Amino acid sequence: MRSPHKLSAAVAAALLVLTACGGPAPGGGGGGTPSGEIRVLTPIFEKADGEQLLQKLIKEFTTKYPEVTVNVDHTEYPKLNEKLTASLAGGNPYDVMLMGVGWVPPFAEKGVLADLGEDPAELAKTYHERVVAPGVWQGKTYALPVMLDTRIGLYRKDFFAEAGLAGPPRNFAELREYAKKLTVREANGNLTRAGLDILSYDPRQVYEVFLWANGGDLFAKDGSVAFNSPQGVEALQLMTDVIRTDKAEDLGYSQPSPPTGYPLLQGRAAMMVGHQQLWTEMEQSAPELIEQDKVGVFLIENTEPAMFQGGTLATVSARSQHSAAAIAFAKFLATQDVSLQASQQRGNVPAVKAASETDYVRNNPFVQFAMQNMDAAHSEGGIPAWLEIRDDFKPAIEAALLGQQTPKEALDGLANQAEQAIDGG
Repeated sequence: MRSPHKLSAAVAAALLVLTACGGPAPGGGGGGTPSGEIRVLTPIFEKADGEQLLQKLIKEFTTKYPEVTVNVDHTEYPKLNEKLTASLAGGNPYDVMLMGVGWVPPFAEKGVLADLGEDPAELAKTYHERVVAPGVWQGKTYALPVMLDTRIGLYRKDFFAEAGLAGPPRNFAELREYAKKLTVREANGNLTRAGLDILSYDPRQVYEVFLWANGGDLFAKDGSVAFNSPQGVEALQLMTDVIRTDKAEDLGYSQPSPPTGYPLLQGRAAMMVGHQQLWTEMEQSAPELIEQDKVGVFLIENTEPAMFQGGTLATVSARSQHSAAAIAFAKFLATQDVSLQASQQRGNVPAVKAASETDYVRNNPFVQFAMQNMDAAHSEGGIPAWLEIRDDFKPAIEAALLGQQTPKEALDGLANQAEQAIDGG
């Protein structure tokens, strides 16, 4: 899932329009026999193989519920914003909406989503507690997890061996030390191997991994800003030091979602904060790295181990005219069989705990690693104003990396913007 879930302020405006039009329709619990025609918006099950898989799954669903018709609208993550905005502003939302982690509080707080009637404690028997949490708002479940994706530490074992390093770094100090030792430059200073690649993924998500690994958090329990805490400043200082002080990577050396693979696979980076999809990428473009066991995985750690947990959640519109059918389909998408097949198609992590015993997970060490370390997983968002705040992280982080502001100045400025959004300003 390389494209980040991204919503603009236009969505927030659309939510206000929908709320002004009357909020959720009564009877959103989905009682009765599933029937009727439902519309589904999905950014996953993409490309020909994904669409074929989804049609097969829909056939299984409608065999069980013959009175239901499922119409699918496929989109891409960069266009999900536009699709959701148009449907909400037009007063004709999709019955089932697949959306990202962090989106539930903003939508649920405005009354857009139906309460699925699931007990979070019971769901935690099927899914890890940290997987359930992003779908819960004020004690009610508004979304069910379909699949997960993570940001974890990845490293080249062969480069580590050449440098005399026995294993991955255990804290920030070792991370910097190893990154400097593993960096390779030509005599003229041209970078040929980054010691630590922090630029191949969304800078917000990379920063969040370091933030959590340093014992910080985005927001306090009361919803107030917490990312500019000393722990947060130290996390951004680490990223800044990697670029500006240690010269372990150059700005522009790598870009998010590189079109020709990852620098780590090309031998142009020794470590990176990356996606568990790297295993699938290796299978397709660099199988020799698997055969020779050259790439390893680790948790970023300082005061505690941490990894980013994103993913795709199934939600239902509170205004659905066929809520029983919509809720039944959302729950179907979150079953083990569907979660497993959807994850396998994309190289992602199944949401259901029992999937850890399947061949797919056993044969994919990075997915297996993610499932084994869910206790270290953290998710972004958690407050209604998140969608208005999240896009401001990138310019703030870049200002620090470019030396235009200190990490503290960048995060304090971002905190001021965030506080205004939280206060409704």
